[in-house]
Amino acid sequence: PALACFSDFTEMMRALGYPRLISMENFHTPNFMLVSEVLLWLVKRYEPQTDIPSDVETEQDRVFFIKAVAQFMATKAHIKLNTKKLYQADGYAVKELLKITSVLYGAMNTKGVERADLSEEDSSKFKFDLGSKIADLKAARQLASEITSKGASLYDLLGKEVELREARTESIARPLEINEAEKMMKIAIDCVLEQVQKTKGMLNNVALDEANLEAKIEKRKLELERSQKRLQTLQSVRPAFMDEYEKIEEQLQKQYSIYLEKFRNLTYMEQLLDDHRRTEQEMFEETANMLRLMQNRLKEEEQHLLKSGNNDDSDTEIQEDVGSESEVEDRQIMKQRTTTETLLQG
Repeated sequence: PALACFSDFTEMMRALGYPRLISMENFHTPNFMLVSEVLLWLVKRYEPQTDIPSDVETEQDRVFFIKAVAQFMATKAHIKLNTKKLYQADGYAVKELLKITSVLYGAMNTKGVERADLSEEDSSKFKFDLGSKIADLKAARQLASEITSKGASLYDLLGKEVELREARTESIARPLEINEAEKMMKIAIDCVLEQVQKTKGMLNNVALDEANLEAKIEKRKLELERSQKRLQTLQSVRPAFMDEYEKIEEQLQKQYSIYLEKFRNLTYMEQLLDDHRRTEQEMFEETANMLRLMQNRLKEEEQHLLKSGNNDDSDTEIQEDVGSESEVEDRQIMKQRTTTETLLQG
């Protein structure tokens, strides 16, 4: 069976126009370069515009190449390939290659091309582009849908032909007035010329507005540059009054420090004055209370002495002593009253 598969493969490849001769000895040992060349040639047969990298120098490049070919065949031709057998590049790979060549060979036979009558030159010119056929099929389906829609619209228009025929006949039968037609043409031409003039005027206005705006922009740019230069000049030059300003600022700072010191002293002195006044007021109230108590006591003693004055007058010495003591007490009482009145008045 392996020999039969190989012979079928070689015959199909020769019929499809492969330029090289393939023998069984090529696959006695793994020959990946030949397998990759055959795969790339078959892929180009399916779709000449496909872009599959042909670099198979490294192991990673070979794996990528096999996967790309298998994916292409699965999506475009619905052919499932065994990537492991293809990577072995021996007799098992021939069976996988035969899947692709069988489809191409069958497609070639459906067109009536016989394998025995094809020479190598004719077979090399044969190209089977499956991708283009699929594209043609899609285009045919699209055209079929367009034909259906166009046919429906044409049928509707033909249904209106009966009504339009009378209007068309009437229009054709009516004599054409040259003067009236010329007049209408002139009116239409004048309208078109008027629209053209309006459009030209609008374009001119746009050009003028654009020029004015550009001039204003340039003017603003120049003003901005001058202002920036002036600002830089002012920032770089020290004002003439700056020295005097700094001196006055220093003096004001000193005056403010003096003011703060005096204000704190004044506040402290006012607090001391309030404390002193409060102390004097307390002392005055205490003295007034003491004097009031002494005055009340003196009044009681005076009343007591007045009551005792009506007693025994026989003892003259006692009376003189009492009289002298009463005079002393009277003088003390008068002195205390004077002192009390002075304090109260003060």
